[in-house]
Amino acid sequence: MAVSITAMLAPALATTPAAAAPASAPSATASPATATGALDPYTRQKPRWKRCEASAPAEFQCATIQVPLDYRAPGGKRLDLAISRIKSTAPGTRHGVLLSNPGGPGGPGIYMPLALKEELPASVTRKYDLIGFDPRGVGESSPVSCNLTLEEEDWLRPYKKETFTKDVAWARKVAEKCRAKSGGVLPHITTRNTARDLDVLRAVLGEKKLSYLGYSYGTYLGAVYTQLFPGRVDRFVLDSAVDPARAWRGMVQWWAEGAEPAFDRWTEWAAARSETYGLGDTPKKVDRTFWELIARADRKPVEFDGMRLTGDDIRGGMRGAVFSPKAATEAFVELKKAADGRPASAAKATALTGVAGSARQAAGVPDDNMTAGFWAVVCGDNSAAWPRNPERYRQDAIADKGRYPLFGDFASSIKPCAFWNASVEPATEVDNKVGSLIVQNEWDSQTPLPSAQALHTVMKRSKMVTVLGGEGHGVYPSGNSCTDGTVTGYLLTGKLPARDVTCRATAASNAEARKDQQRDTVPGSPLPQRAPDRF
Repeated sequence: MAVSITAMLAPALATTPAAAAPASAPSATASPATATGALDPYTRQKPRWKRCEASAPAEFQCATIQVPLDYRAPGGKRLDLAISRIKSTAPGTRHGVLLSNPGGPGGPGIYMPLALKEELPASVTRKYDLIGFDPRGVGESSPVSCNLTLEEEDWLRPYKKETFTKDVAWARKVAEKCRAKSGGVLPHITTRNTARDLDVLRAVLGEKKLSYLGYSYGTYLGAVYTQLFPGRVDRFVLDSAVDPARAWRGMVQWWAEGAEPAFDRWTEWAAARSETYGLGDTPKKVDRTFWELIARADRKPVEFDGMRLTGDDIRGGMRGAVFSPKAATEAFVELKKAADGRPASAAKATALTGVAGSARQAAGVPDDNMTAGFWAVVCGDNSAAWPRNPERYRQDAIADKGRYPLFGDFASSIKPCAFWNASVEPATEVDNKVGSLIVQNEWDSQTPLPSAQALHTVMKRSKMVTVLGGEGHGVYPSGNSCTDGTVTGYLLTGKLPARDVTCRATAASNAEARKDQQRDTVPGSPLPQRAPDRF
């Protein structure tokens, strides 16, 4: 669903006492702010709700609250936090608030309530006030910038011996530009601090507990919240899940590891339909056809729909495409036609080549805000996960291209985090017994199934819904009665399934979930049409 994001947000809020009683200050494990009453100026804010914009429905309201830049010094600099809501359609049956996050890191979410109101069952929208927000540093929430050019934002770079020195220089330059532009703020744009912001928001809204619906990166944010504030968790749905132990270099490397079984599945699928597609009648022959085209494109780029596609370009695009074998096959056939000098359909190849267009952002938000916010979290959450020696990245990229030929060198080569400042806090270790519902497709290009299984393991009271044959990144809602029924039932009753649930995908539910595989980012969708280089 496309949603306008030209928001006219309310002015900064006063910090007058709210009608609802404020929450007590978070525990020492949740926040460095331990002095009694240190967060009172924040938890006692009263939002000044007003219509978000003239073109939006009157029920869609926006406001701005403030949060500490550094929770260790809550009396210091403040950040704006842009929030939104659509109130319950049946106040008499209202359970509480349902907070949402569409993923990222760096993705704005203030328009999520509009999308959820359209997508979720009416039984859920009657039960909850739908709450959205732009995470700190993102969108309308004191947006950060690194003054990056479009070329500098291009970060998934394949390893090549002849270009590696240039790639190291690029990574160093991005880190230096980020420090120069936003160095006082970026160290505090972390998932831990965003989780603390959510607890301030909970208090501002007058709620004892939060219910939550998070997608992709939003599952990690939700998991961190459960670790920091376990007593304030109500009904948490974590859809398409991040393995918290692999945040964040390991999660990027999951893209390469997860692509290999998907690639094998694709060769089997295409081989079984060789009479239709002509790519080979055995998986080995389909594999050979693919790599022969890669070699040809490396020698002479394929001219296709105004693009010149190298072998690396094709490998990079095919990484996400193969999680949906039919779409990948149709796209590859068109690309092969173009390489052979025959007429080819660009429309049939978008699963591989992507969809033209750039992410839309609110007026006044820096062009590179999503990327700056991405690096702030990916590097700052856990700097220890990123080696400091560029040689380590070179060796890893070479080794992983051998292990994971499709994408291993893209995932493991040098990134700006190699030159980032050390994290201001240790990484969050998620290991708890907080109840939650984890939902996952079997074939997910961004957060592969083992990633969700790992989160399920460390959240010991969680239950998991696995969609066998499910394709695409993002599950709920998708029209699958098994998955939708399980998640909706939990949101309505608070009762987790007695045991883990296995559902089977349908053609319709896969088609709905695959909408997320487009390149053009549409902030605000519950299944955001996210570029393949974000979570």
